[in-house]
Amino acid sequence: MTGLITGSRVRLRPAAAPDAARFEEILSHPEVARWWADAEEPVAAQVSYLLDPDEGTTTYAIELDDGTNTVIGIELAFEEADPQYRHAGIDIAVHPDHQGHGLGSDAIRALAGHLFTERGHHRLVIDPAAGNEAAIRLYRSLGFRPVGTMRSYERGPDGSWHDGLLMDLLVDDLVPAAALAGS
Repeated sequence: MTGLITGSRVRLRPAAAPDAARFEEILSHPEVARWWADAEEPVAAQVSYLLDPDEGTTTYAIELDDGTNTVIGIELAFEEADPQYRHAGIDIAVHPDHQGHGLGSDAIRALAGHLFTERGHHRLVIDPAAGNEAAIRLYRSLGFRPVGTMRSYERGPDGSWHDGLLMDLLVDDLVPAAALAGS
């Protein structure tokens, strides 16, 4: 899964080595780190993984599509290829300076559209921390629905275990951009 994916205001391009410093900056920001930090892995190791992920996973740099090509976030897509369970999952981190402006939803909608139309998936999943109310609100606004709570799902930066919320989105559930613009 490679190539440029465009949204209304952002574009996603496959991540590359020159993104390392910006990715580290994004993941180190306290407002992002509280949800993304790994208790056992330093940010540099997380960035290394993002730039060279497992097979079936693609990392994208989210850029403003305004001529500056400023990297404002990171988005991942992973694909389950087993035909019996075929689906895709996504994850996203947007620098706090660019949150609350519809850019994250544009990036999610662009990647979801790509995974549905170009990659042939019928279902997407995302798994925010159960306490990440802002992210859950955003995902719900795009059409994701809660599936269930995954108890003690991930370890936080402090080493304690936290619940995650499994959410999914079927191809017909994706809320069109025009519907959000009117709200």
